[in-house]
Amino acid sequence: MSTYVIGDVQGCYQPLMQLLQKISFDQNNDTLWFTGDLVNRGPQSLEVLRYVHELGDKHQTVLGNHDLHLLAVAAGTQTQHDGDTLNDILSAPDKDALLDWLRHRPLLIKYEDYVMTHAGLAPAWTVEKAQALAHEVEIVLRGKESKKLFEHMYGNQPDQWSDELTGYDRLRCIINYFTRMRFCHADGRLNLSNKGAVKDKEENLLPWFEVVPRANADANIIFGHWAALEGVVDVPNLFALDTGCVWGNKLTAMRLGDAVRISVGCG
Repeated sequence: MSTYVIGDVQGCYQPLMQLLQKISFDQNNDTLWFTGDLVNRGPQSLEVLRYVHELGDKHQTVLGNHDLHLLAVAAGTQTQHDGDTLNDILSAPDKDALLDWLRHRPLLIKYEDYVMTHAGLAPAWTVEKAQALAHEVEIVLRGKESKKLFEHMYGNQPDQWSDELTGYDRLRCIINYFTRMRFCHADGRLNLSNKGAVKDKEENLLPWFEVVPRANADANIIFGHWAALEGVVDVPNLFALDTGCVWGNKLTAMRLGDAVRISVGCG
């Protein structure tokens, strides 16, 4: 019995099936976690969403920015972007069931010594704080006010966490840290425009996990989202799993416990 964590799939169904075959995944005994961004940009988002949905509640995924974008498009509060591949889901006969299931996925999963989110944890947050803030968003996302949340979800401000934030500014800031964060300023303020490799960053920016002090520095954090890291982070208790499958690179699974990684090519 093993638990495997899989990086951003983004509609790449065939590589996912190849990866599950390579790890000899047994649905009755093994458990799968996904780092979010199940959908979009890849060619088979509907197939991926159906597959993970049908696995059942033993298997877990956190919400990524592309998953939230799908929900906003489906709610009619956002239009599709160039390169989106969401139409198969939006026209599927089981659309409502799939989207309702997706809307009820968490932003954070904590299990034993591991914490998983899509993009990481804000440097200012302890794990306990992050759990509480994730729950704030999840309550709204799963309730009758979810469409209003989607109406106010987009935007880069406020760009720094404060306990004094309220309303949709507060929820937007939480979502941005959980699902869009890569680089921060030294004070933990988000920079959401830089998306590339660490070596190409602006001088005044840091990867979120290099901000000092970082309140969650002792936590074992699993995240995806940042394909330009290529799964490599020089921090012992951080596990980056987006290895750029949708860009023709690799799809990666990591076995919890011993951190063994298994990948398949996506070219």
